Amino acid sequence: MAKIAFTAGRVSGFKCPSDKKQAFLWDATAPGLGLRATPAGKSAYVFQSVYQGKDIRITIGSPAAWSIPEAQAKARELQRLIDEGKDPRDLKRDALAAQAEKQAAAAAKVEADKAAALTVGDLWPLYLENGKPKRKDAWKPRYRADLEAMAVPGGEKKKRGQGVTRPGPLYPLLALPLAGVNEDTLKGWYDREAEAGKHQAARALMMFRGFLRWCAARPEYRSLTDRDAGKAPAILESLPPNTRRTDALDTAQIAGWWAGTEQLSNRTASVYLRALLLTGARREEMAALRWQDVDFRWRKLTIADKVEMTRTIPLTPYLAQLLATLPRVGPYVFASTGKAGRITDARASHDQVLEHAQVKHLTFHGLRRTYIRQARNIGPAGVPAQMAGHTPSAVADGYAILTLDELRPHAECVEAYILSLAGVQFEARAEPGVLRVVAG
Repeated sequence: MAKIAFTAGRVSGFKCPSDKKQAFLWDATAPGLGLRATPAGKSAYVFQSVYQGKDIRITIGSPAAWSIPEAQAKARELQRLIDEGKDPRDLKRDALAAQAEKQAAAAAKVEADKAAALTVGDLWPLYLENGKPKRKDAWKPRYRADLEAMAVPGGEKKKRGQGVTRPGPLYPLLALPLAGVNEDTLKGWYDREAEAGKHQAARALMMFRGFLRWCAARPEYRSLTDRDAGKAPAILESLPPNTRRTDALDTAQIAGWWAGTEQLSNRTASVYLRALLLTGARREEMAALRWQDVDFRWRKLTIADKVEMTRTIPLTPYLAQLLATLPRVGPYVFASTGKAGRITDARASHDQVLEHAQVKHLTFHGLRRTYIRQARNIGPAGVPAQMAGHTPSAVADGYAILTLDELRPHAECVEAYILSLAGVQFEARAEPGVLRVVAG
């Protein structure tokens, strides 16, 4: 093989060997160094030698990046490695692998830095959009609204009174990195929020624990999440006692309470309060009742339900008479001139009723408890549970669901019993009065 010394300029008079795909110029001073050329004009320095009885060829690089002296030095270095019994190809692979590992580590660090900077506020909208309770397909609208309200920034003009609204209890947590949420940060946050209201702070903590569970269930956030941060003993010891309210009307108090509702000048509030006692419905369920959901012909009510989307219950005779006395001034049965178009807060009216009945304290939910307690006195426990919209507590309860026709006689008996306790005489066969239409 003819050996030619490289020159800095173009090599002339070179004839391609028999390999028509590529040609080589070999250096006379650096053994094994060659310049490979292809018909496409892509040249490269190569090193060729023998390692353990086999020919090897290694590409050094382009003449555009390597000068002739640099290529010669590299060829001598590769030959020395062979002389030392080392395979230069392994060293090159190791160098490339090390470089790739270095690049991967750098990329991983960038991603880790991004993840470490991920804040609660970055993920909170995703939680609202994609989170859901256990065994449910989506948030209930009321709970979703509560989650949003817990994290509002505040600063809006109050709808009632002077000044601006304060931030929601969870708003201070939105600025924290997710990786920085731990027992200490949550304890400090809870103590500050508890100064404004322990029960509100405790409820916000329960909601935030749901957020942490959601983050921990996702591989991309799991390593950043301290799932048990909200369960630390230091926090749990600070929570207010979880006492269940048990307020309800005693049997002897029902007559006085009922008389108080009849004394109200606000007819809508009067009927609304009695409807709560006669059905065991939740206050918001009854307040949102629309005329289109009242079927006087087939005597049934379709109510928005907290557990299911809706539930249908019998429209009992006395309640039908009460509702028929209300004027239709809009889509809602318990209409109001307020922004919502329906009754939203009947506390003032209920306070008047309690004062008349000389009952010190009774919540709207206490009316629901009163209905359930009284209903259990005269019939199966499943009847008041189904009327009030309780979730079946056992497999047996699930099979005890009654049809509307099966439920109706029980519901009418409960109504008659409560009316008797209230001292109300009523002819159950009377037809509901004709609804009056009032110009709005």
